[in-house]
Amino acid sequence: MDIILLQELEKLGDKHEIVSVKPGFARNFLIPKGLALIANASNKKRLQELRRLEAAKEAKLKDHYQEMADKLKDVVLKVGAKAGTSGKIFGSVTNVQIAQILKEQYEIDIPRRKISLSEDIKELGTYSTTLNLHPEVVTQVQLEVVQE
Repeated sequence: MDIILLQELEKLGDKHEIVSVKPGFARNFLIPKGLALIANASNKKRLQELRRLEAAKEAKLKDHYQEMADKLKDVVLKVGAKAGTSGKIFGSVTNVQIAQILKEQYEIDIPRRKISLSEDIKELGTYSTTLNLHPEVVTQVQLEVVQE
């Protein structure tokens, strides 16, 4: 029996993909739980429309993140941290702090999981950090850690 998956299912397929499964699995599990639809003509037309809308939405989202990346390309974020005389800071600078600075200074709300630090920041100085804004949009931001 051919079905249209409404969400990604491990070992079965991706969202909006047409797959073949046993009829009992489709009737007793996938369809009642809202995970799939029967792949008939009307649902296939609906699927094409959904794919078109989703592609347009994804393109718009990518453009938004690309604008954000262009805005942040030449930015140097200044992070204040308490440090000793040797230049070592107490604690470390985390992706949570970087996300907070981006939100406060540039009104850009990025989840902390999308900020990658290549190394632990435990000393004063300049560092580079990666922002994974979108699967196709990644940008580097310079981070300057200064003493408070």
